[in-house]
Amino acid sequence: MKLLIPAFFAVFSLAAAESGAPVGKFQQLDQTIPTPSAQRNASGAPGTGYWQNRADYDIDVELDDVKRFITAEATVTYHNLSPDPLTYLWVQLDQNYFSHNADSRSVPNTKRGIDPGKITYSALDRLLAYENYDGEMKITKLTDAKGKELPHAVVKTMLRLDLNEPLAAGADFVFKIAWNYPINDCERINARTGYEFFKEDGNTIYTIAQWFPRMAAYTDYAGWINKQFLGTGEFTLEFGNYTVRLTAPDDHIVAATGTLQNPEKVLTQTQRDRLKQAESEKKKPLFIVTPDEAKAAEKSKPKGRKTWIFQADNVRDFAFASSRKFVWDAMAVEGANVKGKPVMAMSLYPKEGMPLWDKYSTHAIAHTIQTYSRYTFEYPYPVAWSVNGPIGGMEYPMICFNGPRPEKDGTYPERTKYGLIGVVIHEVGHNYFPMIVNSDERQWTWMDEGLNSFVEFLTEEEWENDWKHRRNERGMTDYMRLKDRAPVMTNSESIADLGPNAYGQPTVALNILREHILGREAFDHAFKTYAKRWMFKRPTPSDFFRTMEEASGVDLDWFWRGWFYSTDHVDIAIDEVKWLQLDSRDPAIEKPRKKKEEDDLPKTTTRERNYSLSKRIDRYPELKDFYDSYDKATVLPSEKKKFESLIKELKEEKIDPALLQTKHNFYLIEFSNVGGLVTPVILKVEYTDGSTEEIKLPAEIWRFNTEKAAKMLFTKKELKSVTFDPRQELVDTDIENNYWPRRPVKSKFQLHKEDKPANPMRELTKPEKEEADKKKDAKNDKEKDEEKK
Repeated sequence: MKLLIPAFFAVFSLAAAESGAPVGKFQQLDQTIPTPSAQRNASGAPGTGYWQNRADYDIDVELDDVKRFITAEATVTYHNLSPDPLTYLWVQLDQNYFSHNADSRSVPNTKRGIDPGKITYSALDRLLAYENYDGEMKITKLTDAKGKELPHAVVKTMLRLDLNEPLAAGADFVFKIAWNYPINDCERINARTGYEFFKEDGNTIYTIAQWFPRMAAYTDYAGWINKQFLGTGEFTLEFGNYTVRLTAPDDHIVAATGTLQNPEKVLTQTQRDRLKQAESEKKKPLFIVTPDEAKAAEKSKPKGRKTWIFQADNVRDFAFASSRKFVWDAMAVEGANVKGKPVMAMSLYPKEGMPLWDKYSTHAIAHTIQTYSRYTFEYPYPVAWSVNGPIGGMEYPMICFNGPRPEKDGTYPERTKYGLIGVVIHEVGHNYFPMIVNSDERQWTWMDEGLNSFVEFLTEEEWENDWKHRRNERGMTDYMRLKDRAPVMTNSESIADLGPNAYGQPTVALNILREHILGREAFDHAFKTYAKRWMFKRPTPSDFFRTMEEASGVDLDWFWRGWFYSTDHVDIAIDEVKWLQLDSRDPAIEKPRKKKEEDDLPKTTTRERNYSLSKRIDRYPELKDFYDSYDKATVLPSEKKKFESLIKELKEEKIDPALLQTKHNFYLIEFSNVGGLVTPVILKVEYTDGSTEEIKLPAEIWRFNTEKAAKMLFTKKELKSVTFDPRQELVDTDIENNYWPRRPVKSKFQLHKEDKPANPMRELTKPEKEEADKKKDAKNDKEKDEEKK
């Protein structure tokens, strides 16, 4: 039975304020987070002066399937909606991450990347591949709208475009740029983009991203976001409208961000009819390109080229996939519509992805959109793609790349099944964070990965009642107890343990906030408020923190400070449980009780072995006196009179004397905050009669002393045991001190044979001796046989 605070269970705070740590963990964040402004107000919402620049792209791109090469040119229209004049523009050239001169080619941290002492075969192959591959994006033209060359400087993964005159607030600037680069082989140079070559049939899958010069973001909080791309901190981008004409071999199927504008030019009539039919199918995907058709295409050769035209409005990026190997299935997402048409969930995968992808991918897309829309806002785009290729998992507007596949024999372990469903949910979920709630990934990875992983967790829980690969909070404890880990608020490129830091810790923290601090209703309302407020805008951490507090009505500064700004961890110890009983002050009750307690004390060995007092009295009867017959439980007249005076005094002060007859047990439970992270206290209390209760105490129990706290509980029952965090959901890093009384620590050991040192003499000489003995024995046997004959 689960109770928050039982009706008969009074709870008194006895936090010892006179000693211990200061109350800094409960100080307000006002001095830590930015001051509210006209752009970002104190409630966490965009202010009346909020602005955000935009960039529109008109691109022609050609995919060379023979050379595996990208050639493109674009017209970019940059809209300066800021109040500031701009003397130059910054453009991201993230493809230069693969340049021979890139900073990313410096010696990697041993915590991530290659440990010089333990280089694997694949890591060495990767190093050799980098030596032969220079993926630098070559800028072949950069002019203004009239064709006049523009001065510029390439600074590693950034390009500074110098303007002849400042771009005034509210003005636009148009420039034209052309570029090319060789595509990386993902088998050897794995990244967020690249190709996968299939030796068996000689075909290639392309999943292409970060492939064009993208405008860097100019912001109200940091100016230009022009930090170099080192491989971890992803992308900070501006929204805009895209028209992309994508030329590929005429036997390729192409998927991309946006809506296909010329289906009659690139799709067969049969494919168009199937797409139309799929718009009415909400239970099972329909094949647009069947497996047999995809297999036939693998054997064909292109006869020419086709240009696929895509239009995407109000997106912050553009990616695409292309191959002749693709099977294509699609269905409508039930309950999701954009401009009167159903949102389409669609998947592309090679035959190598079956039978896994055709069963789960598109269903997972639809489930993600339905679930995320409930927790945030309705999906605003017309399509969502999931594409199987060489990328393990990567997200872009309306399209994502996902890697899990079955084994070559068509079987797959359970982990692969749930790995595919999970990664599709995660990457499709990124449409919400950060593709629409447009946070600054280069600065704060957790704002998209952490929030998205949290909603992914909720979505997986709704996929099936017993999600097989459920996140286990216990899995975070090893990381949380690390002394050298970075706070969640660390810049993205400076985080070594990116997975637990930016994905795991925020997910666990938000789940604790939802389940044990705010409650589901208050949390869901606040979280949805944040998502809706910042659709198609760029929030910062303070906007999230302020919105969650303002919309929930709960001061959470202590929570953000602990989980996001510090490296504290949860480790609560139950130090002691004191059993207190009320002194009734009535000598008729207290004296017999005290005598019984003394009589019940165990006798020492010495006392048992010596003569008893009665035997000594028998030997010396002349020594008997008053105290040999005196009963210590006898109430003296003075004691009785004193008690009667007390009762009279209480009545005169209108205090009910019956309070002194209370039969409850009082228990003082004392805690230590060993890990330093302020947390709610969840207790499981077990009584000697076999009954149990679960009690939640708010984190404010620590507000006067963040190191020590105590709670007094009283009940008519007798306490047997107390457990902190009985469900192990608060990420407590040392569960052994969570119990009173302490329990034995379970562990295992293995038996090992003692290894003997090598004996070179035996190993090098014995084989020769054995061989000689065998020859000698054989000779003797032969001689004996001859003698017998």
